[in-house]
Amino acid sequence: MRFATLTGPDGTTAAVRIADTWHRLPAADLSELLGTTTLARAAAHPGEPVTDGSPTLPLPHPGKVVCCGLNYGDHIRETGRARPAHPTLFAKYADTLTGPESDLVLPGGLQVDWEAELAVVVGAVLRRADRPTARAAIAGYTVANDISVRDWQYRTTQWFQGKAWDRSTPTGPVVVTPDELDPSAGLAVVCRVNGEEVQRGNTRTLVFDPAELLSYISAFTVLRPGDLVLTGTPGGVGVARAPQRFLADGDVVETGITGVGTLRNTVRFTR
Repeated sequence: MRFATLTGPDGTTAAVRIADTWHRLPAADLSELLGTTTLARAAAHPGEPVTDGSPTLPLPHPGKVVCCGLNYGDHIRETGRARPAHPTLFAKYADTLTGPESDLVLPGGLQVDWEAELAVVVGAVLRRADRPTARAAIAGYTVANDISVRDWQYRTTQWFQGKAWDRSTPTGPVVVTPDELDPSAGLAVVCRVNGEEVQRGNTRTLVFDPAELLSYISAFTVLRPGDLVLTGTPGGVGVARAPQRFLADGDVVETGITGVGTLRNTVRFTR
């Protein structure tokens, strides 16, 4: 099934897609909904149709946003790193997230790069979960782009300051449940800049798959419904090119994943 947070004249609402129509669910957004029930239970009692809403940021209030770097072989090779024995993790804040069609507004003069990613939505509390338990706790999948400010990222050996700029990580447009989507079967992860394809990967080649990531993370910090885990980006990032390439003011970044949808965000540099 497909779920979204819709925005319209009357504000926002969580919604489920039935046939070709969105139906209202009893929460203002998917973060609120997952705090009280599961997506499956909510979908069993859909409300009235929503005819004047469009998808916005699906999970505006995650308790945790945990990201994995160096999780595709081609990206590991282009960065000159060794294949990791354990997931390479860093965190973001909820303030980092923005909507599927929102402008990416950042100060001018930064080295801004693209990173198309599959994001996992947690649907149950996980503490020191084994792999099967972690897999069963996946509420769904969505699209993300871990837009990275490289000159800040590489100021130190810690990546955080280049990864957590406010409203720099678009996600959405919908959340698709695991019964309809299986990353292990292979989903194309694609990024385009101004229509030019700059990244194409496949989730089948992830070093650490979603269940393994959730299990590993839950060993040291509890995961709760509505948390997000970004699974990493394939090769093709701008910083690894020769010459290096970064986003410019007015560039349109499109991020798509098979079976989920596409983000479309425009870069806007401020003075």
